[in-house]
Amino acid sequence: MKPMIGITASLECTTVKIQRVNIDAIESSGGIPVIVPYYRQEESVLTLADSLDGLLLSGGSDIDPTLFGEEPVPQLGSITPDRDWLEGILIKQFLIKKKPILGICRGCQILNITAGGGMYQDIYSQTGRSLLQHAQQAPRDHASHWVTIEKGTMFYEIMGLEKIKVNSFHHQAVYPLAPGFVLAAQSSDGLIEAFESEEHPFVVGVQWHPEDLFANQMEAKKLFAAFVQKCLEGKKKKEP
Repeated sequence: MKPMIGITASLECTTVKIQRVNIDAIESSGGIPVIVPYYRQEESVLTLADSLDGLLLSGGSDIDPTLFGEEPVPQLGSITPDRDWLEGILIKQFLIKKKPILGICRGCQILNITAGGGMYQDIYSQTGRSLLQHAQQAPRDHASHWVTIEKGTMFYEIMGLEKIKVNSFHHQAVYPLAPGFVLAAQSSDGLIEAFESEEHPFVVGVQWHPEDLFANQMEAKKLFAAFVQKCLEGKKKKEP
């Protein structure tokens, strides 16, 4: 018995695209990865959501700021409204049914927004303070800065460490957290790097890309293993 885990993908013109490391990380951790199609009908999205045991919200382009009550700032990059719509439906359904969700980079941002939180459209122009290099120039599998993990969180239990090193490829960031979400890790410049839900068995968002670190980093392996295990536990509960 293996859990079926949906992975959201980017939409580039008419091409659905996903980095294979997302698929490999789920499969290597014991799950069956399923790339989510770009449906046009909400009923189709809901039907798929019911059949999945977990949801991986992958990274990608910027998010429409009108979804959290703002208008676009000059530094906003390209957005994909179809993706915002699709992921919004999936997230709401998974939250209602308390199914596991892991949000990565853009994925953690759309997760927080859909649950009622907000975000910085551009951290360098909107935070009002000096920041680290969050869009690293190093290779994707290189961990470039540290994050400090909050003791007492599920994320701390998974990692078993107070600090871990992560990679970084973003200019947007979660802020403020949605109701029911709590800080799980932050960078030295005070940005939210990870959060989790207090109301669900496993709803976790991380600002970095653990799928790119998965092959060589134990902390990334721990995160995916914990996620897939929660998906499996949920699958067993609903099986007759």
